[in-house]
Amino acid sequence: MATGTNLRTYFEGTWHQGDTPIMRAADHGAWLGTTVFDGARMFEGVTPDLAAHCARVNRSAEALMITPTVSADDMVAIVREGLALYPAGAPVYIRPMYWAIEGGHMGIVPEPNSTGFAVSLEEIPMAAATDSTTLTTTRFRRPVLEDAVVNAKAGCLYPNNARMLAEARAKGFGNALVADALGNVAETASANVFMVRDGEVFTPIANGTFLAGITRARHIANLRADGVKVHEAVLSFDDFRAADEVFLSGNFNKVTPVTAFDDRQYQHGPITRRARELYWDWAHSDAAKTA
Repeated sequence: MATGTNLRTYFEGTWHQGDTPIMRAADHGAWLGTTVFDGARMFEGVTPDLAAHCARVNRSAEALMITPTVSADDMVAIVREGLALYPAGAPVYIRPMYWAIEGGHMGIVPEPNSTGFAVSLEEIPMAAATDSTTLTTTRFRRPVLEDAVVNAKAGCLYPNNARMLAEARAKGFGNALVADALGNVAETASANVFMVRDGEVFTPIANGTFLAGITRARHIANLRADGVKVHEAVLSFDDFRAADEVFLSGNFNKVTPVTAFDDRQYQHGPITRRARELYWDWAHSDAAKTA
């Protein structure tokens, strides 16, 4: 089901208008969930970190034992060909994806070099700078590598995220602040998370239970270059309750201010606003064009 409008699909070597069917009932990805994807963005005529997102979907495929069939450079070229079909300035969500087609031993292990590939483009507006969300806790946690393929952006991980979000929304909140297996904060159900205390920025250290995002890394680099101290650290829920500001980091909206964590209220503060300004400045810079 599409979430945007003006869809285009790259499949079997060409671009198609609309949400083209790409998977058969007996494809390994359809009945055993071997699917990976990535998400990039075009907005205001720029596509920041597009190459990095294309490279990551290939790494995700390998982590799920799917053979990637398109180089990152070729994938970038395919995406740009599709984006050229959109009006200037259109906000487009870019989703390259792979899935396994054939299964080997007992049908379970994906066959090497039996891979489907597609790119889905959807016109979806960027959130406004003032759009915010709220957080609560959830009883569900992020798995570890021994339990799930957490080193991939894999579709099979998202039912766990979905139940986190469903629980949070049932409690009247927009998202869930999620713990790892040890009870330390990992991320939210849909994005990486940052907190600000006494003018310094903190984010959970990447410990293998969640994807340390491309946009997350960009925020860390931008803020440090701007003179802000950024710490990757082990963080608890109490650390977030003691924070001055909290914001989410993800490709879909880049920066999302958080205004509450349970009954703890936050302001849309200066560091959160600065992180967004720095990202937009970087995205439109000459450096971003070669990143």
